[in-house]
Amino acid sequence: MMTDQSRQKTYPVSWDQLHRDSKALAWRLVEAPRPWRGVIAIARGGMVPAAVVARELNIRLVETFCIATYEDRVRGEARILKVPNAEGEGWLIIDDLVDTGRTARVVRDRLPGVHFATVYAKPAGRPLVDTYVTEVSQDTWILFPWDTELRSVPPIVRDAPAT
Repeated sequence: MMTDQSRQKTYPVSWDQLHRDSKALAWRLVEAPRPWRGVIAIARGGMVPAAVVARELNIRLVETFCIATYEDRVRGEARILKVPNAEGEGWLIIDDLVDTGRTARVVRDRLPGVHFATVYAKPAGRPLVDTYVTEVSQDTWILFPWDTELRSVPPIVRDAPAT
């Protein structure tokens, strides 16, 4: 029988839900006090939400900040692959998730004064973002639609008591 400690918590997100949550993020950003010079998507996870937010806020200038921190669900050293051509305030950083805050710290060090917004936030990284939509627990793995496919899965509890 599976124990609570051995269960892996997952939070599957569909394309439809990601679109709705990204649009909800745009609604929150409408209330922000300054006009945006442009959007910077954290590649790769922030690219889809950034496209939705840029459309909803009618922002035409979109850059990317390319950083690699995960390899097959394992955190590694943060490797900066590309820094956007963007300086000063008025830039809006968009990412799919802030987890431990490691990526957010790297981005904030490189681009001080930006407004950092994520669709999902975990407690450890939440203080590093200015705007987010949904909080999930630190021990939950979010299954984004680009990382999943439909297939059969076993039930959570495999050994049911005989009745």
